[in-house]
Amino acid sequence: MGEAQEVQLQVMGKEAKEASPPRHENETNQPAIPQKRNSKWWLLVAFYSLLLLAGQSVAVLLGRLYFEKGGNSSWMGALVQPAGFPILLPFYLSQPKSPSTSNFETNLPSNLVLASIYISSGLFLAIVSMLHSLGLKYLPVSTYSLVCASQLGFNALFSFFLNSLKLTPFIINSLVLLTISSILLVFQDDSAESKQVYKRKYAFGFICTVGASAGYGLLLSLTQFAFKKVLKQETFKVVLDMTIYPSLACTIAVLVGLFASGEWKGLGKEMEGFKLGEVSYCMTLIWTAISWQLFSIGCVGLIFEVSSVFSNAISTFGLPVVPVLAVFCFGDKMDVIKAIAMVLAIWGFLSYVYQHYLDDCKLKKQKSNAAATEMLITG
Repeated sequence: MGEAQEVQLQVMGKEAKEASPPRHENETNQPAIPQKRNSKWWLLVAFYSLLLLAGQSVAVLLGRLYFEKGGNSSWMGALVQPAGFPILLPFYLSQPKSPSTSNFETNLPSNLVLASIYISSGLFLAIVSMLHSLGLKYLPVSTYSLVCASQLGFNALFSFFLNSLKLTPFIINSLVLLTISSILLVFQDDSAESKQVYKRKYAFGFICTVGASAGYGLLLSLTQFAFKKVLKQETFKVVLDMTIYPSLACTIAVLVGLFASGEWKGLGKEMEGFKLGEVSYCMTLIWTAISWQLFSIGCVGLIFEVSSVFSNAISTFGLPVVPVLAVFCFGDKMDVIKAIAMVLAIWGFLSYVYQHYLDDCKLKKQKSNAAATEMLITG
């Protein structure tokens, strides 16, 4: 019986080899993820993570500094978020051109489809940038950052509908914790801060920040959907395409809003009345724009090296750092409710990451079992 089974397995293995189609060269040359995880890969991931965390923290603090020291233009606060995209052009121009085989070209979306994706993403990004600007204008930077932590929960919720994300107990736990973390900030006692931020403006800023977090979570889910269903490739050049062109469309949309609203007329007077001086006014806006683009480079790099989920998780993990820095930079009060909200936000983040760790372990186990089965058949 044992010899008969062995002969049968050998015959099945030969038939499988004969029936399997030959692999193309580009398929065999693609390295698996475990092969990439050498010391150089870890250094790249650490470098991109540092850019993301540093860029995000500095951009948020400088954005609040602009409003704190005399800046009043919400459109300008929105403009600095996408307007620094030209610093990404050297990375874009240095990318090799895609192969021009006929089979490859037939799978590409048309230019009209690509243009519609870039323009719609840019217009949506303009709305999100404006909501972020209004939230940063009317909220203390510590409260703003903690509310932004809810973007991870929104991302999971929208991915459930758009990208078939499974709502496991750990994901649901993350959603609940991040929701409670944001709700707690509504009931905090801001009597000391209410002299500068009125309750009505505080509520308006809170709603805008929640809307911006929801919009950013939806934008990430739509971007992932576009990669999987439309673009169907995740090369670094394609990721840069999805960063530069929407940023260009977003910049044009915000500029139109800036001139249409008439706020551009008061920018000269605003610069003259800036408490830190005219030079500091310009440098604040310039470095805010550069910081947002450093954040974009780190975000794009992590998407390319790991995944969009990992990039968003690192971004959410960095948000609680800003309230601590705001205590020293702007004298924000770190009361008990904010501290509890920070702990819940970190707990929700860790719950979300742990679920993806379990998914990764499950996927590796399935690949290992499949490889063992293949070796048994071909052996």
